[in-house]
Amino acid sequence: MADDPKTLVSTEWLAQHLKDPDLRILDASLYMPDMKRDAKAEYNAKHIPGARFFDIDDVSDGRSDLPHMAPPVEKFMSRMRAMGVGDGHQVVVYDGAGIYSAARVWWLFRLMGQMNIAVLDGGLPKWEAEGREIEDMPPVIRDRHMTVRFQNHLVRDVTQVSQASKLGSIQIVDARAAGRFRGEAPEPREGLRAGHIPGSRSVPFTTLLNVDATMKTPDQTRTIFEAAGVDLDKPIITSCGSGVTACVLALALERMGHDQWSLYDGSWVEWGMFPTVPVATGDA
Repeated sequence: MADDPKTLVSTEWLAQHLKDPDLRILDASLYMPDMKRDAKAEYNAKHIPGARFFDIDDVSDGRSDLPHMAPPVEKFMSRMRAMGVGDGHQVVVYDGAGIYSAARVWWLFRLMGQMNIAVLDGGLPKWEAEGREIEDMPPVIRDRHMTVRFQNHLVRDVTQVSQASKLGSIQIVDARAAGRFRGEAPEPREGLRAGHIPGSRSVPFTTLLNVDATMKTPDQTRTIFEAAGVDLDKPIITSCGSGVTACVLALALERMGHDQWSLYDGSWVEWGMFPTVPVATGDA
């Protein structure tokens, strides 16, 4: 794959740049309760040298009842200063699943106007499988100011998504598993209706990944989107369960050169609990 410090970099690229003074590495692992994994404990036990732990649930909007919604600008800036991540840094973010929650942090940095961030292709599993260096030492942190320029066009709320669903002017693409999209599989969170946003298309995020959790080529991902009935000449809103794996779709779109995308931050955990918005079942 072609390394791109603004979207996706290989383990080889990271190994070559590991000692760069302005490189900052983030472990953004996040797991669903049924995975029975403790992301912070795993980070403390082993991580890529110099990595800081990025707690997605902490760096979020604590005023919202929805999980890990995008935080206010001030909170994001404060948390990044405390982590020693700021202007002039090249950031590489990874997770313990391969490509899963790391894409969420890539999107969050983009939302805050930070472009120099890439997801590590294949994440920690690929890094370890190649026998590369890991450590359990906490990094040395030095404060660094970050300038934030909030990018409103990269996030959508339930009202905007509802309008897009009704008018069909913007496509909605769902990253959840096909069974959840069709309404055949139960939602992992209680109290949510089953199905999908009317008019949306199904592109499970796992279909964009290889068996080693690296991302397929832009040509391959383009074929997958088109096979799902997605018109890549039109704007796209990505959605999922709680705004995490939808970011994998956004990352794939960005790599393909499709820059007219945005994220439905509330995703199904919001839409599925609203009794006033319609739900469709079956295939798209």
